[in-house]
Amino acid sequence: MKLENYITGKWITGDGEGQQLYNAVTGETICYATTKGFNFKDILDYGRKVGNPALRKMTFHERGNMLKALALHLRTHLDKFYTISYKTGATKADSWVDIEGGIGNLFANASLRRKLPNTSFAIDGDSHNLSVNNSFMGTHILVPKDGIAVHINAFNFPVWGMLEKIAVNLLAGMPCIVKPATVTSYLTEAVVKEIIASKILPEGALQLVCGSAGDMLNHVTSQDVVTFTGSASTGLLLKSNPNILKENVPFNMEADSLNCIVLGQDVTAVMPEWDIFIKEVRKEMTLKAGQRCTGIRRIFVPENKMEDVWKSIAVSLSQTKIGNPLNTTVRMGSLAGQTQRNEVKEQVQKLLASSQIIYGSLDSVDVVDADANTGAFMSPVLLMNEKPFETKEVHEVEAFGPVSTIMPYQTADDAIALSKLGKGSLCSTIVTANYKTAQHYVVNAASHHGRILILNNECAKESTGHGSPLPLLVHGGPGRAGGGEEMGGLRGVKHYLQRTAIQGSPTTITAVTEVYQQYAIGKNPGKHPFKKYFEELEIGDQIITSKRIITADDIDKFADLSGDHFYAHIKTTDFEGTMFEQQVAHGYFIMSLAAGLFVDSYEKNPVLLNYGIDELRFTKPVYPGAELYVRFTCKEKLQNDKRVIEKPEDFKRGDDIDKGIVKWLVEIIDDNDEITGVATILTMVAKKNKQA
Repeated sequence: MKLENYITGKWITGDGEGQQLYNAVTGETICYATTKGFNFKDILDYGRKVGNPALRKMTFHERGNMLKALALHLRTHLDKFYTISYKTGATKADSWVDIEGGIGNLFANASLRRKLPNTSFAIDGDSHNLSVNNSFMGTHILVPKDGIAVHINAFNFPVWGMLEKIAVNLLAGMPCIVKPATVTSYLTEAVVKEIIASKILPEGALQLVCGSAGDMLNHVTSQDVVTFTGSASTGLLLKSNPNILKENVPFNMEADSLNCIVLGQDVTAVMPEWDIFIKEVRKEMTLKAGQRCTGIRRIFVPENKMEDVWKSIAVSLSQTKIGNPLNTTVRMGSLAGQTQRNEVKEQVQKLLASSQIIYGSLDSVDVVDADANTGAFMSPVLLMNEKPFETKEVHEVEAFGPVSTIMPYQTADDAIALSKLGKGSLCSTIVTANYKTAQHYVVNAASHHGRILILNNECAKESTGHGSPLPLLVHGGPGRAGGGEEMGGLRGVKHYLQRTAIQGSPTTITAVTEVYQQYAIGKNPGKHPFKKYFEELEIGDQIITSKRIITADDIDKFADLSGDHFYAHIKTTDFEGTMFEQQVAHGYFIMSLAAGLFVDSYEKNPVLLNYGIDELRFTKPVYPGAELYVRFTCKEKLQNDKRVIEKPEDFKRGDDIDKGIVKWLVEIIDDNDEITGVATILTMVAKKNKQA
């Protein structure tokens, strides 16, 4: 049987027999994979011409809801995916990270829609006034790139590796081609078959290539994005492709990473942090049989604790049962294949030039419910290097399997220096109960690591662990680790969007961006904006309120009511040496007064509640006798999904009301027509004729 590829709108197989793929546990043949005969230029063009326009037409909210629907759909096929995953050598725990962790990425990225407008584009960052008379300004806009994303993924996480990447490009509005590592591509194919069958994604949004990428990179353009996860040597080869260099194609790489863990000098055998450290090392060596980009390869321990630590690690490793993932007692499965196991052993031989094995064996392994010879099983191997500053192999060679090396250090600065010898990593962990130790390590080591976990008894129970990238935090690292960044919430989405500066008048920029810009010409709303439903409100709807004089008595009463008797609000204060000339009104009083001026409060209206304040600044002191008014403008409208209630007891008042979020610009202006305060407030506003 040959794996199918989903390209140009159909499932097809390549020519010839192709590469033989094996069950990593039994050694039996599963299938063959080939892309021989494919025209990769046509595949890329199909995504650009069919998938890209379809996604670009959708809003961020529509794309986010699409991801959510896809995640819900894939959850109904978990049993099928788990069954196939076991063939890769993964245990149930390993498969959970890969499959359900990948689906979790879809959910996480779907939720990001709430931070984006219900348009196909978005403003990025602050706007800037560029003129004296407020008639010229600039801002930045984000739009989807015109090309296609090409994802070249690693073998260790055939589901997570795909879903964490496509979730981001799809939310951005860009189609993709997924090229999984061939050795485990049969699991990726199974997931993509369900994605395509669901018809949730528009045609052309996702294509799959199982096998060689051929000359695909020879046809990418500056509007495309290429991502790669794998070895540094392969990554360098791809990144150096003449066409990628010529076209200046964005290239994001996650490569080799000699990640490290440090035991703080403060930690002793009687502290909970000691057991936490041992558990973390064991977990990182055995999960996915050590085949994790984030796996711990280097272990740094105070030299006076070396023997106690490595013996504790050895005891913990000896309790880990290895074998058939289908056996419920097994905690570590096989490597992805015989080829991978042989490569790991070759790398260990290089490490043995300056290190010695203190636990495990390269020649034998005890397995449960399996054949150690036909399956790609390997014993965890713990090495010791007693002179880490004098040897280079341990800081240069990565054995991508259940292999780690323990090394001594004398001072905290030594631990930091050793961590840097890896020349850049995806992540590092320090286990310490001392906050100063933690701070010193983080501040001085962060330049060489993409992520740092500070692990102690306070967070251990809920910590996601050393090796778990999270959708809302960046994943990537400097130097050897590839120098790239993935995920990170909206940061990751922006990799697939073009950031363009736009300039013009505030009114023009308001019309283009659909977000009101300060000093733009406002619109007569016809009636008070609070009497309009969400759909009826227009960006720029604006009212100018009546005026109110601020008195010393007002200030005194607010001070008594709020309990805020700060000296600046007390009329008897000697103001010599202060920033004020006399008694000054509370900023929060001015904001409260503003609400009293712009709120139409006499009868029920579509405004359901005040949702909060995004920003509030007091720009000028307000003294007794000042006359204030408010310029109140509809700034931005955001969709708010109606909450889905699965259990009656979870129902809350308002769950049955369709509503949106409206941002309002509040400018508080004095009798000199100068702004004394400015804020962006949010309200929940009902949608027309959609209340229960």
